Amino acid sequence: MAYKHGVYGSEVPTSLVPTVKTSAGLPVVFGTAPIHMAKNPVPANKPVLCYTYAEFVDQFGYHTDWSKYTLCEFAKSHFALFNVAPVVFVNVLDSAVHKTAVPTKTVNLASGVGILDEDGVLLPTLVVKLTAEGSPLTKNIDYTAAFNGDGKVVISRITTGTIPDNQATLLATYTKLNPAVVASADIIGGVDIETGNYEGLELVNRVFPMFRIIPGQIVAPGWSCDPAVAAVMTAKASNINGHFKCIAVTDVPTDTVKKYTDVAAWKNDNNYVSERQIVCWPLAKLGSEVFHLSTQTAGIICKTDAANDDVPYVSPSNKSLQANGAVISDGTEVNLGPDQAAYMNGQGIVTALNFVGGWKLWGNRTGCYPGITDPKDAFIPIRRMFDWINNTLILTFWQKVDAPLNKRLVDTILDSANIWLNGLAARQMVLGGRVVLLESENPTTDLIDGIIRFHVYLTPPGPAREIDFIIEYDPTYLATLFA
Repeated sequence: MAYKHGVYGSEVPTSLVPTVKTSAGLPVVFGTAPIHMAKNPVPANKPVLCYTYAEFVDQFGYHTDWSKYTLCEFAKSHFALFNVAPVVFVNVLDSAVHKTAVPTKTVNLASGVGILDEDGVLLPTLVVKLTAEGSPLTKNIDYTAAFNGDGKVVISRITTGTIPDNQATLLATYTKLNPAVVASADIIGGVDIETGNYEGLELVNRVFPMFRIIPGQIVAPGWSCDPAVAAVMTAKASNINGHFKCIAVTDVPTDTVKKYTDVAAWKNDNNYVSERQIVCWPLAKLGSEVFHLSTQTAGIICKTDAANDDVPYVSPSNKSLQANGAVISDGTEVNLGPDQAAYMNGQGIVTALNFVGGWKLWGNRTGCYPGITDPKDAFIPIRRMFDWINNTLILTFWQKVDAPLNKRLVDTILDSANIWLNGLAARQMVLGGRVVLLESENPTTDLIDGIIRFHVYLTPPGPAREIDFIIEYDPTYLATLFA
């Protein structure tokens, strides 16, 4: 040690550690996007964090055919209808794989303008000629090509180019996207054997390393009604990066399950019974647009969290949908009464109800109910609170990993965690909570090996799913007649 002479100062770590903020309901959404229409398209199977509708359109494009381009449905709902952000989008539609070469087509011109009546045209592959034997025309010199609002390519003659003024037709050859060949296996994904790159739902594990935000919801509108996809969504929600947890928001198909009385059987037969799963039926309709209920459920969850300081203790049930109807896939309207909706809730299904105050999301139960009744698993807000508190504690005390296992470490963790939980209790976000160190859970052999366990006792408030008034005739008030 160097020789010292004088007065010196030093520092010790703060005995209280502030908690790390998390985005409780961050949706990670998997599907297909019209990347041919994007100004700055991103590669397939790359998570992209978007805070605005404009960011989404710039990087993924936008198309009104949501059956082909499922991410557009979610972007419209989340950004335009619920006005909440951010969202992580993952497009699995790969223009290098999911494509089809189109033979030469004739384009009719009217006043020098023609429309290529085809969806998904990849503009870089477009070749335009005057005749089959002629040389290709030059884009932006002989003609311009751009998408209109319907996603069709408009070819316009440039007067200074080589296209004659009276030209009636052009010949176009191109390659187009083919969303129809995208399969559930593309959503499920995995790890590419040759490149080692993650694909599909495997990319859930890339979200936190890329953006430092923990996924709060896994959503795949149009795909989560496939039991194989839903099973992987639920598995990923249960174990993110080996540490974090969230929920999967899934749908029951409405093309095959058309009656509310058939939903419970389909749910059980197809194993939509996880405590980390919200099961939705039917579809939500707003004007001419139809949304999967999982899409609007995710929006309601985010909007409800945002109204409560990003703490997920409030149920999304009985919150307003952005809808003026509920339908199944063939357009048939679904109008459930409260008794019918309650039956579905009792089977672990979230639905849509128009009873008091307009169309509302209706249901508090996760998919495990009624098979599992443990409140931490069966109630959506309690399940989400347990996950949120688990994720927050992990992020907050990660900085203490490999610190000396001594009394100072124990006191720092206990004091910091308990002050945080006391703050939540003071705001009625939990009814109570505490963190303790139990000798019975920390055998000497584990402590010697550098393992220490803290026990968290926690009671988030459950939703008041039933409020009863008991009304009784009281004859004593007849005495008021003689007052």
